[in-house]
Amino acid sequence: MKLICFDCDSTLSSVEGIDELARLRGPEVFASVVALTEDAMNGKIRIEDIFGLRLGAIGPTREDVASVGRSYVETVEPTAKATIDALRGRGWTPVIISGGFRQAIRPLADFLGVARIEAVDLFFSPDGSYGGYDSAYPSTRSGGKAEIIASLRAELRPEKVVMVGDGVSDLETLHAVDLFIGFGGFATRDRVKREASAFVTSLSSVPALV
Repeated sequence: MKLICFDCDSTLSSVEGIDELARLRGPEVFASVVALTEDAMNGKIRIEDIFGLRLGAIGPTREDVASVGRSYVETVEPTAKATIDALRGRGWTPVIISGGFRQAIRPLADFLGVARIEAVDLFFSPDGSYGGYDSAYPSTRSGGKAEIIASLRAELRPEKVVMVGDGVSDLETLHAVDLFIGFGGFATRDRVKREASAFVTSLSSVPALV
């Protein structure tokens, strides 16, 4: 088995799910959440310092999350499906590893044919209102994606693991994987571009690197 792991937001899709949830709450909440997201993706603040703050400010409902799920599919990276199909044909098993939300990512994963999602679960009350999130999940904190990679290695015993992503939280897997590919198709993070083993602006460039 060989694992090819993709970040979701600004990698498999052009949008940041948390920002899209914030957009539903108006311009003031949206601007605040976008600024926090950008600082976290650039490594200026720790993700664990803002994860709960952003969700608390938004209070996403079940229907809000379903709306973002539709947005992910509508804004999918143009070559993502063909790339994943090609990699699967060469023996790679795709996984999505995200600091986003499992319920929102599921429609995109289904569209791309990716069975395994490693992401944060949201909780809802019976009426669909926000009921919290899985605060213990690794990708809610710095270094969490490397922890997820370690767990996947222990569980699946892959012969090779590759990670593709745009943010510093993805770059943190650099020493946990056999190859880290930085992605800049939607947003270029200077540190990611500088420190990644390889850097691409289209997912169609990934198969040639692995």
